[in-house]
Amino acid sequence: MSQQSSGGNALLLESPRTYFLEQVDGALKRLKFQPLPLSQNYLVDLLEHYLFSSNLFPKDDETGKAKRETLAEMWLKAQNSPTPQRQDLLKKLGDSSLYISGFFGDSLSRKIVDIDYYVDMGGVAYGALASSAADEQRSMMYEEFSQRFSDFVDVLTYISQESLVQTNGDLLRLYGRYIATGSRLAEEQLLEKGLLVADLQKSKAQKM
Repeated sequence: MSQQSSGGNALLLESPRTYFLEQVDGALKRLKFQPLPLSQNYLVDLLEHYLFSSNLFPKDDETGKAKRETLAEMWLKAQNSPTPQRQDLLKKLGDSSLYISGFFGDSLSRKIVDIDYYVDMGGVAYGALASSAADEQRSMMYEEFSQRFSDFVDVLTYISQESLVQTNGDLLRLYGRYIATGSRLAEEQLLEKGLLVADLQKSKAQKM
């Protein structure tokens, strides 16, 4: 483990918020993405929240096993719930879709429900929150997450990749992510590695 990686792990244990503030700030600069300050803070809050896996997959009180609701089930439950419970469920749907897409997007490509579905559902959930937010600032924030969901996914993906060494399998999954979602981060990384040429980019653009 490198000294830099070791130092990062120590900071994560000592001050998770400081660690995630630095990680998000670094990722946004690298990706040349400038979201609203409230959106940036929201992203840090999200990373802090899901630092504990129990927040992503809470356990059922009766069985003691992790509850794994489908996105469709969460959406339907939200639509049939009164406010503010509906708001909480939509937030959970948007947040979990964003986090899973960013940190586990590569594994989704091997499942029946792929990353496109998570991106679509997350964007819809944040859009619904934007239209019913209590104040204008939060409405603007949720609208940004809805409209630029893929960009926020790229931020989380960049953070998750920072300490990893890529294998050939990782590069194939990176290519698959680019083809499936048009991720700008994946595109830049493929170009940097000489694995994406202008003709392929042009061909993909013509199909869209």
